[in-house]
Amino acid sequence: IWMPGLVKSILGSDVKAFWYLSRGSAVIAYGLLWLSMLLGLMMTNRMTRPWPGSAASNEFHQFISILGLGFVLVHAFILMGDSYIHYNIFQILIPFTSYDYRPIWVGVGQVGFYLWLVVLISFYIRKKIGNHTWRWLHYFSFLSFLGAMLHGITSGTDSTQVWMQVIYWLSAGSILSLVIYRILMATLGKIMPQANQRKV
Repeated sequence: IWMPGLVKSILGSDVKAFWYLSRGSAVIAYGLLWLSMLLGLMMTNRMTRPWPGSAASNEFHQFISILGLGFVLVHAFILMGDSYIHYNIFQILIPFTSYDYRPIWVGVGQVGFYLWLVVLISFYIRKKIGNHTWRWLHYFSFLSFLGAMLHGITSGTDSTQVWMQVIYWLSAGSILSLVIYRILMATLGKIMPQANQRKV
């Protein structure tokens, strides 16, 4: 009586609960990826040293990444129960095999997921691969974020909503700002020692 739309989406002839859950988990996963990216860049820019500290930030960064990846799995695998998409296990796991629904952009999102997975695994094999390789692997996170954003904009049914467009603009703008800040600080760090050497 109170929630006829919800009851119909679960028990009616046209079950849409799987689609709603997939959309909701996708937004949460994107938000967690954004937060993970922000925290990673803030750690790189040494903004988290005063609070909460490098160790706590690193643990939180890893936890958010794992949690976000979990929501991506929910977003993908729950579509197997959707009556409209009709995805099978191979279309879920293999990029660019979503023949009936925007295969290119769905595939971009799938590739972004695998890149995210590579970055996450690198946390646990850092000692074996070394810091240099670990840092290079972390550049994949930018491609993963870009893939997730393009996937959401082009394939997401909520991408035309104002609230979702605000999320896309804020996420892209904040990450780009931190990247520019990092580049500027690195450039100034190289210029300042050279200037001091000339004075000496």
